[in-house]
Amino acid sequence: MPTFAGTLDSLEPIRAYVGAAAANAGLDSSKVYDLCMAVDEIATNIVTHGYEESGGSGSIDVEAAPESGSVVVRLFDSSPEYDPDERVVSDEELATELADRPIGGLGIFLVRKSVDEFRYARLDGRNVHTFRVKLP
Repeated sequence: MPTFAGTLDSLEPIRAYVGAAAANAGLDSSKVYDLCMAVDEIATNIVTHGYEESGGSGSIDVEAAPESGSVVVRLFDSSPEYDPDERVVSDEELATELADRPIGGLGIFLVRKSVDEFRYARLDGRNVHTFRVKLP
């Protein structure tokens, strides 16, 4: 499992690693793109909200492999706990004009739309974000 610095400079190498693992597992290019976009959103949140805004630093461990008929990606980090399930975008908020919406919150919504399953857990003092996309 590779470890990446918890910095914005690591986003491209994380995308490359996940993209290669997903393509090698048999996902088509459209699904690889969606998975990489979802992982990129969460990795960006880890870096900006988890590490930078809290004044801390850390790393992101990335696991990406086929598992039970799917490609599964897990991001592990030691930033402060944040459960993405706490931020739910309502239908009313989605219907609001873009200029009138509060900043933020749509990233998690897009992540959920981009993969077959997205889960969060806090294990042994670390955040674990799990993404699952079914193989064809």
